[in-house]
Amino acid sequence: MDQHNRRRNRAITIRMNDDEYNDICNKIHASGLTQQAYMINAARDTVIASSDTVAELKSLNKNFDDFERQLRGLATNVNQMAHVANGLGAIPTVSELQTISEQIASYRKESEAQWQSIRSLIKQQKATGQ
Repeated sequence: MDQHNRRRNRAITIRMNDDEYNDICNKIHASGLTQQAYMINAARDTVIASSDTVAELKSLNKNFDDFERQLRGLATNVNQMAHVANGLGAIPTVSELQTISEQIASYRKESEAQWQSIRSLIKQQKATGQ
């Protein structure tokens, strides 16, 4: 970016009624941005989320990382059982398979809860200009 693009030498004045002004002030406050940063991001069609939404998304991201790690571990266990079964002709016990089945059911339940949170966050968003 050159020197010309960094310097902000233009100002815009707009008029709005009290309700519009209060709405935008509330959105700016919820975003955690300065008024200038909020308006520039909005003008550039940047998705502006509240700081609470950003925190929730970070939490969901961490949860999915944990979930993915657990699934990789489970897949490794199943793969090891398959190698043993193939090499020795032995099959996993019913108890081992039941444990794996319960873990998968638990992971599916956790992932569904996470997807519901994500869907809820998406529904809260509105397109810029509405």
